[in-house]
Amino acid sequence: MKAWLTGFTWCLSIGLTAATQTAWADDDSHGDREAVQRFATLPDGVRFPEGLTVNPATREIYVGTFDFGPNSNKLLRFATSGQVVAQKDFGGTPLLGLAFAQGKVYIANFGAHKIQRISAAFNSATPIEDVATLPTIGAPIPRTVGNPDGSSDTVHFGSNFAAPNGLVFDKAGNLYVSDSFQGAIFRINSPAVCAPNCTVSTVSHDSLLATAGFPPFGANGIALNSDESALFIANTGDDRVLKLDMKSMAVSVFAESINGADGVVFDKQGRLWVAANQADEVVALNANGRVIAKLGEFEGIRHDGSPNGLLFPASLVIIGDDMFVTNLALPLTPAVGDEPEEDV
Repeated sequence: MKAWLTGFTWCLSIGLTAATQTAWADDDSHGDREAVQRFATLPDGVRFPEGLTVNPATREIYVGTFDFGPNSNKLLRFATSGQVVAQKDFGGTPLLGLAFAQGKVYIANFGAHKIQRISAAFNSATPIEDVATLPTIGAPIPRTVGNPDGSSDTVHFGSNFAAPNGLVFDKAGNLYVSDSFQGAIFRINSPAVCAPNCTVSTVSHDSLLATAGFPPFGANGIALNSDESALFIANTGDDRVLKLDMKSMAVSVFAESINGADGVVFDKQGRLWVAANQADEVVALNANGRVIAKLGEFEGIRHDGSPNGLLFPASLVIIGDDMFVTNLALPLTPAVGDEPEEDV
């Protein structure tokens, strides 16, 4: 299979950059590490592209930003040429996952603890519609972890902050939502008809979905496999991809040591692609959870201040044989001068 990796790169003066790259990736190949090219650029003053989805009919691409400045967050609509078609202001509320369904873009509004939506043909005046508010269910029960010497450690979690992050629709039109802080997966049945006051039900509230690691986000990107027998969930802080059996509702570890596992998406061959935000790469997993391809890497800062390659890749979407990636480029550590993200 050919995998085209297209990356969005945020930079201070230009905004968002786009990249197009070609890479060969199959079960015997580790991909092209230098295959990232720009695709699009964020408008001036807009930064930290995170959430990502696409309208399959028009191939227009939608990007949400994860910023914490006043009046800083936008939902952006890009044409296939990479030009900005429209932008909608979300004020100071950071946005995370996006999903497309029935002519609407669904938005995980992290700052408002809500799922919202807007017409896919939006402009700056189009109203934002509420779909549901995530419930506050608290942290999951503690997790006991065994050690090689036979002892064990117990990890306690604490959160009363509903943190909607990943979004994915099933074939019946139901929406699944990951909660990064409460360690949960929620479901909204048929949001197309129940908005604005949809009922949110808890699918799983499991300690494997929470984290005490870094970056401090547990359940993050989510994707259903082709027969919808399992939901795959990135746990960013634990560097894991998890598997939720949709029949038994059991959560298990599918893959380990994916450094900063973030956005996830399946391709037509059934491989699960994962954005490894702390490794500045995208990896493909086979049906056994084994890494069979790695694409992209960080190759320094360009003369215009934008990253060359991938820097904190966050979300993925595949259109045909093209893969698009948001480069979040978000500095997270308190020390000054220790992250290349600070130079963007």
